[in-house]
Amino acid sequence: MGIAAPWLLGDGFLFAPRSESACIVNSIYDGDTMRATCGGNEKVKIRLYCIDTPEMQQKPWGTESRDHLRRIAPRTVRLVEHDKDRYGRIVGEVFNDETSLNLAMVAAGHAAVYPKYCSESRFFQAQNRAKSQRLGIWEKPGDQQRPWEWRRHK
Repeated sequence: MGIAAPWLLGDGFLFAPRSESACIVNSIYDGDTMRATCGGNEKVKIRLYCIDTPEMQQKPWGTESRDHLRRIAPRTVRLVEHDKDRYGRIVGEVFNDETSLNLAMVAAGHAAVYPKYCSESRFFQAQNRAKSQRLGIWEKPGDQQRPWEWRRHK
């Protein structure tokens, strides 16, 4: 009888333990980016995992997304790190107790799932519900539903 090594468990063949931190939210710039102080004194910039929100120049969608995140984000959050992006930001999922703020943004129609960086069905299911209810960015067709394309053509 063999024992499986921990790095063989999880999705696929490799298991990478994710780092978790308690953080104090310092500011929210837009609907998918925040600054926080984590682990007592480390100041970090966090890009919310799996989602993309309209840019601030995409009025009124960008402002609405940012304001919604400001409303639902408590002062203290739990950050689960997934990666770092090319700008050095932590890509992570941010929680209020057990509620994922990333997922809450999608469910409320204030964020789109970023398919290039997300394959988790829970995000796509929440997006499909928001679309069917025509919430937020799904109220009417437009580039606000695909911010990554808007940035590319800007």
